[in-house]
Amino acid sequence: MEQQKRLAILGSTGSIGRQTLETVDAYPELFEVYMITANSQVDLLIEQARKYQPEVVIIANENYYVQLRDALAHLPIKVYAGADAIADAVTLPDIDIVVTAMVGYAGLLPTIRAIEAKKTIALANKETLVVAGDLITRLAVEHRVPIIPVDSEHSAIFQCLVGEGDNPIEKIILTASGGPFRCHTQEQLLKVTRADALRHPNWKMGNKITIDSATLMNKGFEMIEAKWLFGVTPSQIEVVVHPQSIVHSMVEFADGAVKAQLGTPDMKLPIRYALSYPNRLVSTDRKLSLTDYASLTFERPDMVRFPLLQYAFDAVEKGGNMPCIMNAANEIAVAAFLNDRIGFCQIAETVAHAMNRVDFVASPLLDDYIATNREARDCAARYIETLK
Repeated sequence: MEQQKRLAILGSTGSIGRQTLETVDAYPELFEVYMITANSQVDLLIEQARKYQPEVVIIANENYYVQLRDALAHLPIKVYAGADAIADAVTLPDIDIVVTAMVGYAGLLPTIRAIEAKKTIALANKETLVVAGDLITRLAVEHRVPIIPVDSEHSAIFQCLVGEGDNPIEKIILTASGGPFRCHTQEQLLKVTRADALRHPNWKMGNKITIDSATLMNKGFEMIEAKWLFGVTPSQIEVVVHPQSIVHSMVEFADGAVKAQLGTPDMKLPIRYALSYPNRLVSTDRKLSLTDYASLTFERPDMVRFPLLQYAFDAVEKGGNMPCIMNAANEIAVAAFLNDRIGFCQIAETVAHAMNRVDFVASPLLDDYIATNREARDCAARYIETLK
């Protein structure tokens, strides 16, 4: 019998985290929950801790520490609080796989520490590679740590490459649903609301990633992530809009062959594959039936109506700390939109402002990324104040 793998799930209360726990439920003989963390959803974290009784539970927002500690006082669980505690705990020797499902820049330092501790990384936090892809990939090579993608698109590419050996990639074809506003005019985009943007046609995700999907920023992030994960240049990555979300991505090889991975729009499959690789687990989930789809269509994205995708290509071409600037400004802008402080189109406007104003560093170190993140957030926040 295969030995259980002990999981640290960073962001267990989010969409990916919850589905990872459901995967543990489906295969209890294969996976054990060793550590869970959340930012501020303390009630759900308490519920999860009582059910799975992991060794370690951490709440990033220290304001909730006492509530968490008291609720779990009768259980043999170590309870901590703060971002530093998460970064320290991922190095614990009993952890086999670190599932990085935290949202945004917050996932960077724990991922670095986990790689340095030689933990297998199941990567669902794309911003880690967006912000510091060069640093992360160098560390992974240095410490011989596998990074297995959890995003459906990157899992698809990863699966297409299994068995291909040294055959070079000609092109990666990254599919995008197009989000809820694919057919909106520029005038209509000026009027969309928070509720409109959170109504994704195909996927059930957290609020932040749902907004990023609506602006196509998420696809820009995924393009940058693909560059680092698969060792290609941005010119080798083509983004196509595929509204049905059945073809999760494709790889074209030098001989003209194109391999695609297809499946239902459900994150359970890539999560299972990341945790069980190189094995495939038997699943009772709904399987894809192509006869349910009269057609599968593909079209070019409109980078005029959705400029954030173009900004992502611009940022990765510039290199250095520019993707870090873009990500930090986007996090601030999306939060402002979700709080009804700015309009939908002003997300891109805010990101462009920060990319033009924050100091550029060509060869950043970790301290530079930290400083850039802080400066870009401040720059974006100040700009948003002028939009009122």
